[in-house]
Amino acid sequence: MKSILEKYLPEAAVDRVFTLIQIYHVHLKIVNERKTRHGDYQKVANRFHQITINANLNKYKFLITTIHEIAHLVAFEKYGRNIKPHGVEWKLTFQHLMLPFINPIVFPNELLPLLANHFKNPSASSDTDAILSMALKKYDAVSSKVFVDELPIGTYFHIGDGRVFKKGKLRVKLFECVEIKTRKTYLFRPNSQVELI
Repeated sequence: MKSILEKYLPEAAVDRVFTLIQIYHVHLKIVNERKTRHGDYQKVANRFHQITINANLNKYKFLITTIHEIAHLVAFEKYGRNIKPHGVEWKLTFQHLMLPFINPIVFPNELLPLLANHFKNPSASSDTDAILSMALKKYDAVSSKVFVDELPIGTYFHIGDGRVFKKGKLRVKLFECVEIKTRKTYLFRPNSQVELI
């Protein structure tokens, strides 16, 4: 297992993550990309704890996602199964488990202040923190996709299902974009990845 983790995690994080996996008897599965989630935790038939993580994540996102899912396991074990999945107990557990990793040995210096800010009150997904999400995506494999935030207003782009949009103005924290075919307005996060036409 340790040799597998070395392929997916920052080198300085491997030993600590491996130890957490052993302590909590985690069955870790690395799976193909799922569009709706980066990772998942479940207790399987009261026998063991299974965590699945998408194989396509960069090493920093893989680490954050792994600790996110271990935090579910630890919070449920400590506080019981009636807590909210991303409630106060989980947030405290996630902060506690993540804290040893937030240092320049594990993460690049440019990510450290963004991580420190995010973990003051971690959300259910780091993707909802647009600034952190965009910074983390810089470490993804090369892609033809761009962030909506990077596009000039009036630019045409398409998303994974083929629909075409025209970028509009910023409304609070989201961009109003009009679907060309239906003329309906949709809201896009700044860190949404799209493809130029």
